[in-house]
Amino acid sequence: MSAKIIDGKAFAADVRARVAEQVAAMKADHGITPGLAVVLVGEDPASQVYVRSKGKQTVEAGMNSFEHKLPAETPEADLLALVAQLNADPKVNGILVQLPLPEHIDEAKVLAAIEPAKDVDGFHISNVGLLATGQKAMVPCTPLGCLMLLRDQLGSLSGKNAVVIGRSNIVGKPMAQLLLRDSCTVTVAHSRTADLPDVVRRADIVVAAVGRPEMVKGDWIKPGATVIDVGINRLPPAEEGGKARLVGDVDFDSCVAVAGAITPVPGGVGPMTIACLLANTLTATARAHGLPEPEGLTA
Repeated sequence: MSAKIIDGKAFAADVRARVAEQVAAMKADHGITPGLAVVLVGEDPASQVYVRSKGKQTVEAGMNSFEHKLPAETPEADLLALVAQLNADPKVNGILVQLPLPEHIDEAKVLAAIEPAKDVDGFHISNVGLLATGQKAMVPCTPLGCLMLLRDQLGSLSGKNAVVIGRSNIVGKPMAQLLLRDSCTVTVAHSRTADLPDVVRRADIVVAAVGRPEMVKGDWIKPGATVIDVGINRLPPAEEGGKARLVGDVDFDSCVAVAGAITPVPGGVGPMTIACLLANTLTATARAHGLPEPEGLTA
């Protein structure tokens, strides 16, 4: 038995195409163009690449892209003033402040300053609370992407046993909330869970987001289970002069022989994050103008 490889890259391209189609309809029918503002403080190389990619894909989807690049020494007060300005700008429907921020800036204070309706990252405490209580919220992009992949693979998730490995505020906790909303029986496990392999073996759905390279082994997986690997870990080259290896939290080679379906790393969950950021921006725009929410692009 060999698992079906879930092609996140292809699925993300389809999500972006659906977003672009609905953006075009919003422009034609209502004269509204969604706008996404991305704020980058400092010159972290990975963040710069990510922000460029976000800007490019935003424009390709037919949206307005507003990029604000600030020097690393920018005072916290200046960043908060920019966020306030974006909150008040009707052309901006989504605001994303790229993390991590320089050490002298309080990330929690900045995230709390973003208008919850424009919080397309889904990190504001109001959105966290709304999601946890089953109400309409902006949902963090990576868990939303995982949910879309699971629904596409399995159809209804109702009654499935799901194990989420990892309890971060960005992935683990919101992922568990989304699975609960789809009527799964959910266990949140982590690196300190007693007999973690045995807990995982009972799962129809495994979402690994613990940040430990290749931690989940094939003999942990229930035959036929669907495995979503959120981890991105860079390992040193296998041989001198070789390239660094990118691996997930799942030992792909052993798990692919047991699972029913599995996401690879790279090319699985990763591409879904920006696609869902665009979907969230479209959703935020629709809500702001009292329009129907986009079809097939929300939780």
